[in-house]
Amino acid sequence: MTQAPVTVRVFTQRFSSTPRGARLARHLATHQLDAWGIPYGTDLSDTAALIVAELAANAVTHGRVPGRDFELRLTHLADRVRIEVTDTHSGPPRPAVRPARTLDEHGRGLLLVDALADRWEVVDAAPPAKTVRAEVDLNGR
Repeated sequence: MTQAPVTVRVFTQRFSSTPRGARLARHLATHQLDAWGIPYGTDLSDTAALIVAELAANAVTHGRVPGRDFELRLTHLADRVRIEVTDTHSGPPRPAVRPARTLDEHGRGLLLVDALADRWEVVDAAPPAKTVRAEVDLNGR
């Protein structure tokens, strides 16, 4: 039985752990998705951009270690897009997702990731680091 070839596309880039680095990560992610045939402004592109923005903002805000960058990795598989953000601050196995209080200025990022991603997790990376991985299925979007 002959199997159809599987194409896996990967984009990896390091960014400075600054708000500017987080914005650049989101911008380059949408550009890369567009190059892979996921047009800018589509539901999938917008969903992925929001997930990248939240995970990059968390890496810059909570995972920042002075002098160390964070890394964005996008993987386009046949049936899904995987978004991985690795920072250099170890954390809990899975951060608690709790509703933010009405007047809180922060605390909604992982709620958005949880709502938008089809699945997500936190995995250990080469110490002292962690990777937050989120996947968005291509089917039905």
